[in-house]
Amino acid sequence: MSQKEVVINIGGRTFEVACQDGEEQYLLTAARMLDGEAQVLVEQIGRMPEPRMLLMAGLMLADKTAGLEDRLREAEDRMGVLSEELRELRERPAPAPERIEVPVIPQSVSEALAEMAARAEAVADEVEVKAAS
Repeated sequence: MSQKEVVINIGGRTFEVACQDGEEQYLLTAARMLDGEAQVLVEQIGRMPEPRMLLMAGLMLADKTAGLEDRLREAEDRMGVLSEELRELRERPAPAPERIEVPVIPQSVSEALAEMAARAEAVADEVEVKAAS
Protein backbone atom coordinates (compact mmCIF):
# COMPACT_ATOMS: atom_id res chain seq x y z
CA MET A 1 0.00 0.00 0.00
CA SER A 2 1.18 3.50 -0.72
CA GLN A 3 1.51 6.24 1.84
CA LYS A 4 -0.27 9.53 1.81
CA GLU A 5 0.69 12.84 3.44
CA VAL A 6 -2.03 14.42 5.56
CA VAL A 7 -1.89 17.89 7.10
CA ILE A 8 -3.29 18.09 10.63
CA ASN A 9 -3.63 20.95 13.13
CA ILE A 10 -2.96 20.41 16.81
CA GLY A 11 -3.12 23.29 19.27
CA GLY A 12 -2.76 25.92 16.56
CA ARG A 13 0.25 24.20 15.00
CA THR A 14 0.34 22.44 11.65
CA PHE A 15 1.93 19.03 11.11
CA GLU A 16 2.40 16.82 8.05
CA VAL A 17 1.84 13.18 8.88
CA ALA A 18 2.13 10.13 6.65
CA CYS A 19 -0.44 7.35 6.73
CA GLN A 20 -1.47 4.39 4.61
CA ASP A 21 -3.96 4.98 1.82
CA GLY A 22 -7.50 4.63 3.19
CA GLU A 23 -6.53 5.49 6.77
CA GLU A 24 -6.82 9.25 6.36
CA GLN A 25 -10.19 9.48 8.17
CA TYR A 26 -8.86 7.59 11.18
CA LEU A 27 -5.87 9.90 11.35
CA LEU A 28 -8.02 13.02 10.99
CA THR A 29 -10.42 11.81 13.69
CA ALA A 30 -7.54 11.10 16.08
CA ALA A 31 -6.02 14.50 15.26
CA ARG A 32 -9.33 16.25 16.05
CA MET A 33 -9.45 14.50 19.42
CA LEU A 34 -5.86 15.46 20.23
CA ASP A 35 -6.48 19.01 19.01
CA GLY A 36 -9.50 19.29 21.31
CA GLU A 37 -7.34 18.49 24.32
CA ALA A 38 -4.55 20.78 23.09
CA GLN A 39 -7.03 23.65 22.68
CA VAL A 40 -8.09 23.21 26.32
CA LEU A 41 -4.44 23.49 27.37
CA VAL A 42 -3.85 26.54 25.18
CA GLU A 43 -6.94 28.25 26.66
CA GLN A 44 -5.96 27.41 30.25
CA ILE A 45 -2.18 27.80 30.15
CA GLY A 46 -1.44 29.74 26.98
CA ARG A 47 1.30 29.05 24.50
CA MET A 48 3.77 26.33 25.50
CA PRO A 49 6.54 24.35 23.81
CA GLU A 50 5.25 21.94 21.19
CA PRO A 51 6.58 18.73 22.85
CA ARG A 52 5.02 19.68 26.20
CA MET A 53 1.67 20.55 24.60
CA LEU A 54 1.58 17.26 22.71
CA LEU A 55 2.60 15.30 25.82
CA MET A 56 -0.02 16.94 28.02
CA ALA A 57 -2.78 16.61 25.41
CA GLY A 58 -1.85 12.94 24.92
CA LEU A 59 -1.94 12.33 28.67
CA MET A 60 -5.34 14.00 28.94
CA LEU A 61 -6.68 11.74 26.17
CA ALA A 62 -5.13 8.69 27.83
CA ASP A 63 -6.84 9.63 31.11
CA LYS A 64 -10.21 9.92 29.39
CA THR A 65 -9.62 6.63 27.59
CA ALA A 66 -8.70 4.87 30.84
CA GLY A 67 -11.88 6.18 32.46
CA LEU A 68 -13.98 4.94 29.55
CA GLU A 69 -12.28 1.55 29.66
CA ASP A 70 -13.10 1.28 33.38
CA ARG A 71 -16.74 2.13 32.71
CA LEU A 72 -16.84 -0.40 29.86
CA ARG A 73 -15.45 -3.14 32.12
CA GLU A 74 -18.05 -2.29 34.78
CA ALA A 75 -20.83 -2.42 32.17
CA GLU A 76 -19.52 -5.74 30.85
CA ASP A 77 -19.46 -7.12 34.40
CA ARG A 78 -23.07 -5.98 34.94
CA MET A 79 -24.05 -7.54 31.62
CA GLY A 80 -22.38 -10.79 32.69
CA VAL A 81 -24.47 -10.85 35.87
CA LEU A 82 -27.64 -10.03 33.93
CA SER A 83 -26.83 -12.71 31.34
CA GLU A 84 -26.36 -15.26 34.13
CA GLU A 85 -29.71 -14.27 35.68
CA LEU A 86 -31.41 -14.54 32.29
CA ARG A 87 -29.88 -17.97 31.70
CA GLU A 88 -31.13 -19.12 35.12
CA LEU A 89 -34.63 -17.85 34.38
CA ARG A 90 -34.69 -19.61 31.02
CA GLU A 91 -33.54 -22.88 32.58
CA ARG A 92 -36.07 -22.70 35.40
CA PRO A 93 -39.00 -25.08 34.83
CA ALA A 94 -42.32 -23.52 33.93
CA PRO A 95 -44.67 -23.08 36.89
CA ALA A 96 -47.44 -25.61 37.32
CA PRO A 97 -50.75 -24.46 35.82
CA GLU A 98 -53.24 -23.06 38.29
CA ARG A 99 -56.90 -23.93 38.36
CA ILE A 100 -59.03 -20.82 38.32
CA GLU A 101 -62.77 -21.02 38.77
CA VAL A 102 -64.84 -18.35 37.13
CA PRO A 103 -68.24 -17.83 38.70
CA VAL A 104 -71.11 -18.30 36.28
CA ILE A 105 -73.98 -15.86 36.38
CA PRO A 106 -77.22 -17.80 36.75
CA GLN A 107 -79.50 -17.70 33.71
CA SER A 108 -82.32 -16.11 35.73
CA VAL A 109 -80.09 -13.14 36.66
CA SER A 110 -79.06 -12.64 33.00
CA GLU A 111 -82.71 -12.72 31.92
CA ALA A 112 -83.73 -10.26 34.65
CA LEU A 113 -80.94 -7.84 33.60
CA ALA A 114 -81.99 -8.10 29.94
CA GLU A 115 -85.62 -7.37 30.91
CA MET A 116 -84.55 -4.32 32.96
CA ALA A 117 -82.46 -3.03 30.05
CA ALA A 118 -85.41 -3.40 27.67
CA ARG A 119 -87.71 -1.51 30.06
CA ALA A 120 -85.11 1.27 30.47
CA GLU A 121 -84.87 1.65 26.69
CA ALA A 122 -88.65 1.80 26.38
CA VAL A 123 -88.84 4.54 29.04
CA ALA A 124 -86.07 6.46 27.26
CA ASP A 125 -87.96 6.23 23.97
CA GLU A 126 -91.15 7.56 25.64
CA VAL A 127 -89.20 10.49 27.16
CA GLU A 128 -87.75 11.37 23.74
CA VAL A 129 -91.20 11.32 22.12
CA LYS A 130 -92.69 13.56 24.84
CA ALA A 131 -89.69 15.92 24.70
CA ALA A 132 -90.03 16.27 20.94
CA SER A 133 -93.74 17.23 21.09
